[in-house]
This record gives sequence, structure tokens and C-alpha cells, in this order.
Amino acid sequence: MSTTVNDPHNVESTSGQAAAADPTKGFADPGPLGLAAFALTTFLLSLFNAGIAPENLEKTVLPLALFYGGLAQLIAGLFEFRKANTFGATAFCSYGAFWLSFAAFVQFVEPSIPEASAKTATGLFLLGWAIFTLYMFIASLRTSAGLIAVFAFLFLTFLALVLGTLLGIAALATVGGILGIITAIAAWYTSFAIVTNSTYGRQVLPTGPR
Repeated sequence: MSTTVNDPHNVESTSGQAAAADPTKGFADPGPLGLAAFALTTFLLSLFNAGIAPENLEKTVLPLALFYGGLAQLIAGLFEFRKANTFGATAFCSYGAFWLSFAAFVQFVEPSIPEASAKTATGLFLLGWAIFTLYMFIASLRTSAGLIAVFAFLFLTFLALVLGTLLGIAALATVGGILGIITAIAAWYTSFAIVTNSTYGRQVLPTGPR
């Protein structure tokens, strides 16, 4: 009979190896889901901000904001916590909450605000997210070129929308919509690249890791 089974040093070594094993190794990457959810919801809202889609249909964004941009991103963020990805968890949970709060703001808060103050309220709401996006952009500089592009264009999107709303300059809001479309395309590409590379088991599309 082998004595290694009862050897306390061997037991300690085995326990150490088990503890060092990655418990999330079998988990799929939640990043592409979060990026895709963010991209589609941003794309649809930006069509309205850019004046491409008719304004009277803007509330079609709300179901996406609740269930895809909101709930799906939030789920992706929670799995990023489990995978010990601080950046991904912070980004997806926060922007998931952004879309949920956006839906609540449009549906419940904005209608109750006097028309003269509505633009100021919207501008302040967007300003907070612009500040958050700026520091996430700085953090993204150590991730990949794909994510850097997403956060760079997203910050510019928020900045244009904030200035356009608070200053009452419609052209800036339109620019914000166009920048939002570019942001969505960058997020879609990054999601597409990660999914494709994972499926093929090799790099098919570059994401520019840093």
C-alpha cells in the first residue's frame, strides 16, 4: 500500500494545488454578451439622437434598455465578478444600471418635471455618466484597442449630449447621436471578434490587446 496517501505533506501539497486551480475555468467569457447588449441599445437610441429615426418612436428603446442593455449587461457584470475581472464587472454592472435607470427616468421621472427644467435634468443625468465614462476610459488604456475605442467614443458621445442638452444646441445633440452610432459599431466589432476568435479557437479578428 502506498504511504503517500497518509503523508501530511502530500495532503497539504494537494490542497494547495486545488486552491490554486481557477474555479471559473469552465465559465464562458461574459464580455461579448455585455458588449453586444450595450451596442444594440446604444445604436437604437443614437438613431433617434442623430435625427435618423422619427422622434415619436423613441420609446421603442425602453424594452431594449430594460431587458438587453440593462438586464443582460447586469448578468454579464456579475459573471465578470466571478471571473475576478474588476474592469469588466464595474463596466457591465454600471452600464446595465445606466440603461435601467434611463428607462425609469424616461418613463417615470421626465414626464413629472416641468418642461422648462426637463433639459437641465436630462443634462445633469448624462453629466454624471460622462464623468464615470472618462475614468473608465483611462482604465481601459491597459485593456485592448477595441475597448479603448468603445470608451473613447462613448465619452465623446456623452460629452456632446451633455453640452447639447444643457446649452440647448441641437447640433451638438445630433453629433452625440452620430458618435453613439460609432460607439455601438466599435462595441459590436469587439464583441464579434471575441466570439469569433473563441469559436474558431484562434485569432480571426484582432482586438489589439495591450
